[in-house]
Amino acid sequence: MRRFLGIMATSRKLRMIDIGANLTDPVFQGMYRGKQAHPSDLEDVLARARETGVEKIIITGGTLKDSEGALTMAKTTEQLYCTVGCHPTRCGEFEGTAGTSPEQYLEQLLTLVEENKSKVAAIGECGLDYDRLHFCDKPLQLKYFEKQFYLSEKTGLPLFLHCRNAFGDFIDIIERNRTRFSGGVVHSFTGTLPEAMCAIEHGLYIGINGCSLKTAENLEVVRAIPADKLMIETDAPWCEMRPTHASSKLIETSFPSKKKERWERGVAVKSRNEPRNILCVLEAVAKLQKMDKFELADQIYRNTCTLFKWAI
Repeated sequence: MRRFLGIMATSRKLRMIDIGANLTDPVFQGMYRGKQAHPSDLEDVLARARETGVEKIIITGGTLKDSEGALTMAKTTEQLYCTVGCHPTRCGEFEGTAGTSPEQYLEQLLTLVEENKSKVAAIGECGLDYDRLHFCDKPLQLKYFEKQFYLSEKTGLPLFLHCRNAFGDFIDIIERNRTRFSGGVVHSFTGTLPEAMCAIEHGLYIGINGCSLKTAENLEVVRAIPADKLMIETDAPWCEMRPTHASSKLIETSFPSKKKERWERGVAVKSRNEPRNILCVLEAVAKLQKMDKFELADQIYRNTCTLFKWAI
């Protein structure tokens, strides 16, 4: 039986880190497709995350401008960190930003990291996405994924990685540049078990969210990944865990929500994922791994702090 968090108290405390949340998305300011549906409720979202045991959240940067916005937000509270980099579907910006050469764009990313190291957790989101080549073609993605290893090499930061339907090229580039980065995580992983194990062999962790747990095949992959190579995330406001997903039967906790048109202070927005929902990801993964969720949370917390060089 599911229960709302807080109804059944426990003396044990969960410690979790959401390694990927798109908190600069306008929906957290109440804006949906350019229209204001409700007031900004980002502070409420962060408070709910803290109450659930989410100690840190990494805000994902997808372009230079996005990374600047993520960094500005990260500086507002100790709870937040960010990534700096260029998403594969946005790599056209390297060559399409007025008055800026590709080399200058890369150097601006580097400067942003070097001047704000206490708040930048990783380089990324970078990688390959062959499902959305209409946004950025394959040659550009390949070129500027590889270019961004320069940022990791210069700063010593790990990589926050994206891979969709491109694993062969993705792992070739990882292998070719293995001496240039200290480690990384393939976030929102939806690949096969052989792909997961290959990534692990190349020094990478596997990030799991709702999109990683949609199908029965996904569940079997997550079941077999070693717990000491796992991380969890929400990818909020995306990748929510839905009743139609194979993972729905594994979730113990539910949270009240209302449609954005009926927004109420203190209540989550229906179908808008948020960091506290990482608890549901944890519960599903714990069931698959046949582990106590507190023990798994501790293991994943250690994994995450190890990669990002945070004190445990």
